[in-house]
Amino acid sequence: MRRYNSFGPYLKEIYGERVYKVNVDAGFTCPNRDGTVGYGGCIYCNNDSFRPSSCRSVTPLKEQIRNGITYLKRRYRAGKFIVYFQPYTNTYASVEELEALYNEALSEPSVVGLAIGTRPDCVDEEKIALLQRLARDYFVLVEYGLQSIYDKTLKFINRGHDYSTFLRAVEMTINRGIHIGAHIIVGFPTETEEEMLAMADEVSVLPLNFLKIHQLQVVKDTVLEKYYEMNPFHTFRYEEYIDFVVRFIERLSQGIILQRLFATAPDDILIAPRWNRSRHEITRDIEKRFEELDTYQGRLYKKAKRIALPG
Repeated sequence: MRRYNSFGPYLKEIYGERVYKVNVDAGFTCPNRDGTVGYGGCIYCNNDSFRPSSCRSVTPLKEQIRNGITYLKRRYRAGKFIVYFQPYTNTYASVEELEALYNEALSEPSVVGLAIGTRPDCVDEEKIALLQRLARDYFVLVEYGLQSIYDKTLKFINRGHDYSTFLRAVEMTINRGIHIGAHIIVGFPTETEEEMLAMADEVSVLPLNFLKIHQLQVVKDTVLEKYYEMNPFHTFRYEEYIDFVVRFIERLSQGIILQRLFATAPDDILIAPRWNRSRHEITRDIEKRFEELDTYQGRLYKKAKRIALPG
């Protein structure tokens, strides 16, 4: 048995079989790139670091979905799917445009839901109401890019919003039948290890259902690449991160489902840290460390008030 709550078994319990994600690129951009909030995006952002090569907006959405489903059925004999709107900001359009795209994705008979990656400053009451309507009949997960709870870090990465913006988005989304997820990145040079670990305490007292944890990766063609060249900073060594993520999950509420425990940028664009491990090996070693320490998610979780954050 796993010592932490993971996404796959959670969905299998609901649907009676494994549910697979089909990643799609619907052609969205980002307000932190087009000048609405800022230019250049977050300093670490190169979307090729996390989207499959098959996921490109030049391919019509319906074709991306069908290609993904065909591949997953052939490889895994998959029967149910969630369409994951992944690159950039997938609520950054009019409600009418969003409704058309989401309904197109849900029109495939084997699609049981949507996962929508977005920024907390790109939702409003009208968009949340749309997701609420869809959630009456489908699994709907909105994944907010938080990255850090510390405003000093959000400023450093040119995020374009503060932590309070994330809290307002979550407040708007709760009690609407919509599953709420968050993404965080650990390893920014602006934070101490204890500050990183304290994020587990903070997110545990928020009404979050899901969480993705990524170690900071320096990838090519980003502002962070240039910063790293000029100001080399420590990135997680492999064994160091294995220990860290186990300690983080120990402090995390048992009620939060973990969708991801680490990032894996393609080798051809990854600068640091280079671990030379497969996803299977990383997952195996994390689970092995849990067993070695005889620990589990929530072992050190303390029901407490929200932590006091520095400005």
